[in-house]
Amino acid sequence: MQQNASAPRQTPPLVLTIAGSDSGGGAGIQADLKTMLALGVHGMSVIAAVTAQNSLGVQGYWELPVEAVRAQLDSVLSDIGVHAIKTGMLASTALVETVAEALAASDAPSVVDPVGVSKHGDSLLAPGAVDAVRTALLPAATVVTPNLYEVEQLTGVKVVDEADLREAAEAVKALGPRWVLIKGGHLPGEPADLLFDGEREHRFTAPRHDNRHTHGTGCTLASAIASQLALGDDVPTAVGKAKEYVTGAIAAGFPLGAGIGPVDHGWRLR
Repeated sequence: MQQNASAPRQTPPLVLTIAGSDSGGGAGIQADLKTMLALGVHGMSVIAAVTAQNSLGVQGYWELPVEAVRAQLDSVLSDIGVHAIKTGMLASTALVETVAEALAASDAPSVVDPVGVSKHGDSLLAPGAVDAVRTALLPAATVVTPNLYEVEQLTGVKVVDEADLREAAEAVKALGPRWVLIKGGHLPGEPADLLFDGEREHRFTAPRHDNRHTHGTGCTLASAIASQLALGDDVPTAVGKAKEYVTGAIAAGFPLGAGIGPVDHGWRLR
């Protein structure tokens, strides 16, 4: 039967990323939007900073003025609306506080990736902004997704093995988010992540792939969680599906340039 061409098209769930632009396309806004497309939601973006980066590292970054970030937020939220929000690189105290205000004022679930450094070890957050992340951004988050370096930066807790994940989760949870996902990918052995809401604990494991092309994993995971929340999943289900998607993307990661290549956001399509 031929479909009625005049039938209204259904709008997919709406997800907003607030993050930095990665000129190399593997992380940041670019990774977020690719992930959202792959998972069937409509991605929108508020660019907070612009980076010059490639497979070898970050050569420089420039944060946008607060008024530019606020104007982008107002444009999207006042007209289109959102079903979930994801944050990434926010660079400065002023930008962190501006975005925290937007999250607190929104009813949509938010996934905060508290970006501190790049995959190559380059700093992406002003030292003075760490306190604003602790006191303003994390209390507004539905889920926060720190890696082990970010856990130590935010709480002082140093994770050396899987047994330390619970202590790390409790320390981050004390800063105010509803859920904490501690990413244990940098630990030896099988990667294990711990999701914690103050009472319930969920552990997620995945095979470790012998693949150095992992640029963009943190951005991709947070965006995938936000996408699944927008699609209606609860937090543990969203994290499980996001973890599965990211694991496949890492397995399909490909070389790019002379350094670390990206994960493959379109692996399910290939």
